[in-house]
Amino acid sequence: MQLSLCKIIQLKRNYLFYCTLLFTLFSCSTPQGFEYKGLNNVKVNNVGFEYLDLSLNLVYFNPNNFKVDLKKVDCDVYIDNRYLGKYALDTLMHIPKKQNFELPSRMRVAMGGVFKNAFSLLMNKEVLIKVKGKTKIGKGSIFFDVPFTYETRQTISL
Repeated sequence: MQLSLCKIIQLKRNYLFYCTLLFTLFSCSTPQGFEYKGLNNVKVNNVGFEYLDLSLNLVYFNPNNFKVDLKKVDCDVYIDNRYLGKYALDTLMHIPKKQNFELPSRMRVAMGGVFKNAFSLLMNKEVLIKVKGKTKIGKGSIFFDVPFTYETRQTISL
């Protein structure tokens, strides 16, 4: 009798554990990707024959109802649908819930991409900036890859 009672207690513990686990998994929602809001503080740091070094702040909004951690960003940047360069960030940032935040960015751009886009920059006061890639965001120790594509028209003053 006592052996079967121990089995019943163990089964109830297992049942309670799995119910708690399922409840926890379903109550946590998957983090949403950030909303692109714009860019500011664009600066040319270094101009060379092969590369152009830029620094800028990308402004985003966190639409999630909870704080998230940004672990990695990997994306390609296009101006007027012409490839400009690659941007990568590999650091941990804590992003507050339902708030705008700035992502300080540095980018090395091949001068070939700059020359291809120079005519568009000179002829138009407004260019189409497109950023396409993925971020790794999450909470605690659980992270998800979230793909994103942002397109915006940006006024460029030379």
